[in-house]
Amino acid sequence: MSVNLDYLDPNLVPLEDKVKAYLAAEEDLQQALVEARTLQATHNQTTAAATAGNIEEHPASTDQLPAAPHQKIQQLQGTIQQLGQEILQLLPERDAWVKVNLGYGPSRVGAWRDEEAPEGETRYLIRVVQ
Repeated sequence: MSVNLDYLDPNLVPLEDKVKAYLAAEEDLQQALVEARTLQATHNQTTAAATAGNIEEHPASTDQLPAAPHQKIQQLQGTIQQLGQEILQLLPERDAWVKVNLGYGPSRVGAWRDEEAPEGETRYLIRVVQ
């Protein structure tokens, strides 16, 4: 029975917190990507309509729309990369699952060697099973 409760180990709390932050940042990145695509599509439609003479284009807003989402995306990608490195440091081993508590029962997190990495470079991919 104790094996099934290993994920409740208090020593895993820092790892759990990093994994939760990592998952939240990945979700925020997905939302930012959708927002950027939506803004780009809206911008393209507005530009096409303006060139067809149907509506007036707002010059102040056309150049500013794409910059903000892309900056947010880059920031989130940096955050995800940093959290990934911190998770790698907290994991007790590579190429194996570690049971953690993400708030709704046992979950697993692990890091596996990236087989597609260039030769001579060791890179790990973080996997989370909720």
